[in-house]
Amino acid sequence: MAAPRFFRDNGLSICLGGLALVSLGGHAWAGFCAQNQEHALHRLSPMSFGTYLTSAAFSSSLFENWESEFLQMALFVVLTVGLRQRGSAESKPLKEDPPRERPLRDAPWPMRRGGLWLKLYEHSLSLALFSLFLASFVAHWWASYHHYATEQAEHRAPLDHGFFGHLLDSQLWFESFQNWQSEFLSIAVLVLLTIFLREKGSAQSKDVAAPHGETGD
Repeated sequence: MAAPRFFRDNGLSICLGGLALVSLGGHAWAGFCAQNQEHALHRLSPMSFGTYLTSAAFSSSLFENWESEFLQMALFVVLTVGLRQRGSAESKPLKEDPPRERPLRDAPWPMRRGGLWLKLYEHSLSLALFSLFLASFVAHWWASYHHYATEQAEHRAPLDHGFFGHLLDSQLWFESFQNWQSEFLSIAVLVLLTIFLREKGSAQSKDVAAPHGETGD
């Protein structure tokens, strides 16, 4: 009985984690095939799958996507503190009810400890997401630079800039902005669609009978 209950209690994270792993596998294999097609075009030796997985090309494509996801989530968490969207299930109500009184004994330990620990805990979600974004951005920056250096070496061309100079490289920002815009667009579409559309039983949807003007889930 323990296993079925565990999967019932954690089904959403297990399913999403599984989908992430399957997608990561597809990303790696498709990128490997594309990289070897490019090598063949330039008459370079084919690359093994293991070599591709440790290459800057794969790391750059991986972290540029992670970076945009964490930035989108971090900004959405912070923006929903003060901004509202009338009728959206993704918004807090336009007029908030007073906070519920909860027994202190049931609260997480930072709440009971107070002081600096409480201040950090009050913003721990956004701090964690912005930290993940920063780590992913630095990893993308590092991998993008080494991918650039590898390509220059393959074409026997000199390096135009170093690691810190790569922060001003248009390719790095092209890779970042093409992902950022899609993330912001997708969350904006979700915010607006939940005003008028429903998905019965979903935590991301208002009740089917809720009027369009009702704000929050």
